[in-house]
Amino acid sequence: MNNRISSLVLVVISVLCVCVIGSKPKAHEPVEDGTAALVAPEGMALIPAGEFQMGSYDAEGGESEQPVHSVYVDAFYMDIHEVTNAEYKKFIDANPQWQKGKWWQIERIRRRYHNGQYLKDWNGNNYPDGKGDHPVRVSWYAAMAYAQWAGKRLPTEAEWEKAARGGLVGKRFPWGDSIYANMANYGGIVGDTTPVGTYPVNGYGLYDMTGNVFEWCLDEYDLDFYKKSPYRNPLSGSYDIGWLINNFTKIRTPRAVRDGCDGCVPHAVRVADRTKRNPTYSNFGFRCVNGITSQVF
Repeated sequence: MNNRISSLVLVVISVLCVCVIGSKPKAHEPVEDGTAALVAPEGMALIPAGEFQMGSYDAEGGESEQPVHSVYVDAFYMDIHEVTNAEYKKFIDANPQWQKGKWWQIERIRRRYHNGQYLKDWNGNNYPDGKGDHPVRVSWYAAMAYAQWAGKRLPTEAEWEKAARGGLVGKRFPWGDSIYANMANYGGIVGDTTPVGTYPVNGYGLYDMTGNVFEWCLDEYDLDFYKKSPYRNPLSGSYDIGWLINNFTKIRTPRAVRDGCDGCVPHAVRVADRTKRNPTYSNFGFRCVNGITSQVF
């Protein structure tokens, strides 16, 4: 009798242990952060918190994309499209120190913040006729200044790649593994930038995460960063987000760039592709993000 009771007790304990163990989250499993019911600000999309696989082993990719590694990114909002000429025009109208001008003019962009090609397609401080809805192309400094003025910031590389993937896993492009002329502006097919929103959105409701213009990221470029990347909210470089926002004019190191452009070959517009430029380079676009202060840790 005692043996039967003892056996029954052991069975009950075993079942309870299995239930408890089975209810534990897997390693790095995203924790519910309460953002599902949030409504994104106008012109932005909510990118949910969670883990994704960053990088690739694509044959066209280089060592900078390896190893593929797990990254957890907190939820954030991202502009649904690249900042346009018309949007940037409002910024320079409100901030003359970022306008084009002659060297003797006090209120103009300083030479150390661009490479001499700043707003090169513009007529003075006016964008080309009919191109108000095309993406603007500026230096990293100018992109940072705009983002600060707008109450936003540039995305980290991890945020950018998570957003670009649109919830898909291991795909080369935001929609899958093949690229088509009706899905993105790339390869010189159009011969120029296209208005934002011309091509279909990805799984998160974002336009042009492949092609049209390269996009600046917040990070300092580091070829080997993936070999030492932190798991949660990685940011390459010596400074945190707050310092970069408040001191971006002190930066001199190359910055990370994503997306690819209207003239790029297919392998250069993959979501995992990484490249770099000095922050003065003035021919890249950008989009902004905003963090969500209600993160639960």
